[in-house]
Parts: sequence; structure tokens; C-alpha cells
Amino acid sequence: MDIKQAVILAGGRGKRLGSITDIIPKPMVPIQGKPFLEHIIEMLKENGISEVVILAGYLHEKIQEYFGSGVKLGVRITYSVLPLFEETGAEIESGTRIQNAAPLVDNAFLLLYCDNYWPLNLEKLQDFYYRQNSLASVVVYSNTDHITKNNMLVDERGFVVTYDRERKDQNLNGVEIGFFIMSKKILELFPQRPFHFEKEMIPRLIEQRQLAGYLTPQRYYSISTPEKVETTAKFLQSKKVVFLDRDGVINKKPPRAEYVKTWKEFKFLEGALEGLQLLSYNNYDLYLITNQPGIARGLMSKQDLSVIHKRLTDELQKNNVILKGIYYCPHGWDEGCLCRKPAPGLLFQAASEHFINLSKTTFIGDDERDIEAGKIAGCKTILLQPGQTLLEVAQRLINN
Repeated sequence: MDIKQAVILAGGRGKRLGSITDIIPKPMVPIQGKPFLEHIIEMLKENGISEVVILAGYLHEKIQEYFGSGVKLGVRITYSVLPLFEETGAEIESGTRIQNAAPLVDNAFLLLYCDNYWPLNLEKLQDFYYRQNSLASVVVYSNTDHITKNNMLVDERGFVVTYDRERKDQNLNGVEIGFFIMSKKILELFPQRPFHFEKEMIPRLIEQRQLAGYLTPQRYYSISTPEKVETTAKFLQSKKVVFLDRDGVINKKPPRAEYVKTWKEFKFLEGALEGLQLLSYNNYDLYLITNQPGIARGLMSKQDLSVIHKRLTDELQKNNVILKGIYYCPHGWDEGCLCRKPAPGLLFQAASEHFINLSKTTFIGDDERDIEAGKIAGCKTILLQPGQTLLEVAQRLINN
């Protein structure tokens, strides 16, 4: 059964944002001209979510006034409102807010926090959830760029076996990012008292082997601090991005087991330069993603490749084309690296370094390995057909 409902925890004060949240609640922090929460809801709708339950608290009226029933965003929004503090002065915890919303939630639902953005692929996430057959699945970022400290260990079978809130354990392989798919049955395990969901329920689910970990190299973004707001704004900035394979898309592809080893051997394909010019003229950011196993085979050096790419960059600049980045894998097919296509490692690296939302990009390649890498990373993909030019593909992309 496809998951159609998202439950968003949005009741906290957002103290680390300082004076920003004196007059607005955290999910209403403006990013690129609209509340951060609106970016999240738009992403949810793109993934087929039709109903959103907002668990509100602090300045909840501002959230309700702005989003209303959700009709302007094409979703149905309902609210479960608890004040920020209990009468005792204690802050109402996340678990209590989820428990209060029990009558509103579906048998299976997406749970997320209002201060994190992760480019969701709900189809893949729910397939994993149903395959693992556990009460809950949590998204765990593999943290390849070390933007924070890890707090989880996911085993080879895809289950979370360690959760370290203090982040002191050195044998962890990811960080939990506040995106869950949960069965409503999990609410039967909730204590009948105020409680914090992550502090109490995650360890309990791990103990019962009922928490699966969806390990992903796709980076997440947050608004939990002013510095992170700035980074997230860069990521959510509207930009058009095209990734391109090199050999067979831009230049003539050598015969099998042969490689372009010098600039003299580099020959532009018909329509390639014109296609790059057209994409550049229409404000696309362009990146090369290329396998170069000739290095691993000792037929060329990294310096040889650097010279070729420097000459390529210079030639393109003369024709008003700027490459934003060139990413290559120097390894052989048998080295087990994460960067050789069809592995998507180079795409994730480029996305992290340039704040790119891969779900908004297109990868153009001439080989099924290019297409597979693009699909794994969440890109739209275009396979260049025999006899087809990059100019023809660029024209089609721009006109769609």
C-alpha cells in the first residue's frame, strides 16, 4: 500500500535560532522567499503525499494562518495542537505530540521533523520499509562528507543495532536525520506519560529489532542554527543542472579498452559543442561525470588527464561554456570503489560540494551505466541514442 500521509513535528521553540524565532515559529523561517515548511510540503506532494498532519505548538496560529487547509499547495492539512509547555512548565516532548495525534494517523505514515530537508524518494523508502517488515524504518545519512558526528550503526541486513545520542562511539556508520516510516502499531508501545520519542522509542525498537535503517549517501540540510539556515538556502536556491558523461557524449569514444590519453586524441563529436553552448546560454550549470580506468591500467596518469581537462576547459571557455566541475573515477572495474559508474558516488560528491538537489537534475549519458548511476542518485536521465547529437538532446531538454 502506498503511503499517502506525512506527520510533521513542528511544535518546538527553536532556541538555537536565537532571536529569529522570537516572533515566528521555526518551520516558518523564510528560505528563498517562502517558509521552510512550504519547501517540505512541496517535496512531499511531489512524492505523492496527499495528507499532511502538522503537530504544532509554539506560535501555532502563524502556521495555521499561513497554510490553512493546504488547498493552495494541493494537499489536505490537519493540525494537532499542544502548547509549548505543560502547566508544570516542562516542555511538551515529541513522543507526547505523536501520541496526541493518534486518532489522525494512518496505519502507515511518514514521520519527519520540521527543521530538516532531505530530498525524499518515497517510492524507494517505502519499498525498503515493506521489505524489512519492521515497525519502523529511519533514514540514516552515511555522512561521507562528515558534516556532523554519527549516531547510528546499521548492520549488513539493514537494521539499526546502535543508537548513540552522545555521539561518542567511533564504530558508527551514519546519522539519523529525522525521517521515519512507521506503522501505527508502534503507538501501542508508547508509555502512558509524557516522553521524548527518540530518547525512549528508538532504543526500545532496536532492542526488539523493529527499527530498519535506510542508509543513504544523499546529504540532508537543516535550519537548526543560523549557519545551517544559510547553507540550506544555497541548496534550495532554484538552479538548473545537467550532468554529462564525457566519452561518447562530448568527444568521440575510443574503441573498447582504449582511452583518450592526450589532447590530440580528444575529438569533439558533431553537435557536442553547440549543445553545450545551448545549455549554457539557457543558464544550466554543467558538470562532467566520467570513468577513466586508463589510469588504473597504467596507460595514462592523473596528470595526463588533468592536462586534457585543462585544454577542454579552456576550449569551452573560448566558446562561452563554463564547466562548474569535472569529476572522474580513476579506478578499474574490479577495485570495488563507490565512484565508478554505475555507482553514483561522483554524483553525490558533486551534489554535496555544490549544494545540488539531485532530484532536480538531468544526467545525459551514452551508456547504460550512466543511466543506472543517475537513477540510483535520483536524477532524471537521458540516454544518447546512436547517431543522436548532444545538440538535439539539449534542444529537447530546453523545450520540455
